[in-house]
Order: sequence, then C-alpha cells, then structure tokens
Amino acid sequence: MCVIFSHTCLNYMCEIFPRQIICVNFSHKQVTFEPMDSSTSSLAGPPPALVRALRRVLRPLVRVMLAQGITYPYLAELLKNLFVDVAATEFRLDNKAPTDSRISLMTGVHRKDVSRLRNELAQTTEAVPDVVSLGAQLVAVWLGTARYLHEDGSPLPLARFASEGGELSFESLVAGVNSDIRSRVVLDEWLRLGVVRLDGENRVCLNAEAFVPSEGFDEKAFYFGHNLHDHAAAAARNLLGVQPALLERSVQYDALSEDSLALLAKQSREAGMKALLAVNKNALALEKADAATEAPKHRMTFGIYFYTEPMPEAHTAPAGNTGAAT
Repeated sequence: MCVIFSHTCLNYMCEIFPRQIICVNFSHKQVTFEPMDSSTSSLAGPPPALVRALRRVLRPLVRVMLAQGITYPYLAELLKNLFVDVAATEFRLDNKAPTDSRISLMTGVHRKDVSRLRNELAQTTEAVPDVVSLGAQLVAVWLGTARYLHEDGSPLPLARFASEGGELSFESLVAGVNSDIRSRVVLDEWLRLGVVRLDGENRVCLNAEAFVPSEGFDEKAFYFGHNLHDHAAAAARNLLGVQPALLERSVQYDALSEDSLALLAKQSREAGMKALLAVNKNALALEKADAATEAPKHRMTFGIYFYTEPMPEAHTAPAGNTGAAT
C-alpha cells in the first residue's frame, strides 16, 4: 500500500521519518512513499520477535529496580529522558541536531517535555567514581606489566612501601600512575572495597584478577552500567546489521547437573581470565604506543561472563545435544 504526499511535504516528511519510509517514485510534483520491510521496523509496530527479546532483556533490570525501590513512574520519567537523549544524539540528519518537533514525533514524547528535557540534558555530566577511574588504571598496570606478575601471569603480592620493595611495591605502583595521591589513601579505599587484602607478610594482594569491587555500591553500580551497556551495544549493533559485526558469542546448555555446572564455572573463570589478562597486556602496550600518534582515539571493552539458573521443573530435555554455541 502506498501513500501519496504533495511535493511541498517532501523535506518535512524526510526529516520526520528518515528510517520509516522511502521514496520510490517521482511524478507530476508528487512523491510516493512506502513503509520499510516489517522485519526491521514499520509504522504498524515493532516486530514481535524484538518485543519478546526486549521483555527478556529488561527482566533482570526490572528486578534490580524493584529491589532498590525504583517504581514504574520513576522509570517512565527516566525512559522519557533517555528517549529524547538518544533521538537527539544518534538520529541526526546531515550531522544536524533534530528539531524538538522531529524528536517528539520519533519518540512520542510531548514537544514541551522534549524542550525541557533537552535543556536538562545539556546541563548533565556523567560522573565516574574517583576510585574507579584511578583503580582501573592501577589494576591495568598491575596486570599488564611483567615485573608485577608471576610467570603464569597472575599478579604478584606487592610490598606496601618503596622502602621495602623498591619498584615491586604498592607505593611505587601508585606513584607510577598518579604521583598526586598517596598510596595509603588508595590502599585504605581498596581494603574497604575488598579489591585487595594484606597477607601474613603485610604485602598487598589483589583479591581478584580484575578490578571488581566486592563492596561499595556506587563502584559496583558503575561497572554494572558500563559492562551491560557495552555488551548490549555490541548486540544491538549486530542486530541492526551494522558492519563490521562485533564479537558477541556464547555457549548455552540446559540439561546440566550442579556438579557439572561447578566444573564448567571453574573452567570458564580460568579460561576467561587468561583471555582477559592477555588482551589487557596487549592493550596496555598498544595504548602507550598510540599515545605518541595523532590518530583518532577510540575506547574498547572485551568481556567474559558466566550465568546459570535452574530450569523449570516441567522442562524435559530433548534427546541428543541440548547445547549451542552462538
């Protein structure tokens, strides 16, 4: 089915619906538009498969919100803000900021709200907890520098002070990354967060082979948002067909015993950490080399995760292989 618009509407309609409609015919100062393939998006609504996927993706997030007392009205206002933000920054035409009217039509948010929210967004800044910003750099150096590692690539315990361990000390590590902050301040905070511990010889030991605080809600919330965003962004890019496709793979099985899960969880941790340490070491060296060039800079994330949950009692495993690698 086609819809006919007069020639005077052309520029306006192309601005409002750059992805929903396409021009297929010009004649007698008229332009014919047709809806795009329903497998991607259409004026009739999103594909059912996408709706099912979104419900699954949002379920654990809703669980977190309910556990933290976030209500639907609060989320609705948050989503309204986010719809306006994404429409304004990622759906531009010829690199020009969209008008309030276009954002309103794209998002369904009232034009008056669009204007208010855009003003609020202009005054908002994303804050990274100080301990995360510095901590990520310190752990990257600790895990990516040969002198701080055992032969198997695991992090060495470090003496607290340079007077005790020289270069192989926590004090030297901190000074090498940021000489304006005392190592004692960092150590106290990391002990509070559970990132490090002190062993029987009073040496500083990294509790995990990556910077993942076991305490400190703000710090954990930062990584919650960072890691989920980048994983979802990679998957969204691939779903939308943007090329080149990004790495986003997993292995799934649904008929395993608890003993088997324990073995696979251990294997996943060990294999995953080897991969993370190898990529971190290479990225640290490359970043130092790239700092001397004028090439445009980019950020990257490489992640590993493992998840398990009980299968419903009514589930019956089919005969044969119940797993998949995707």
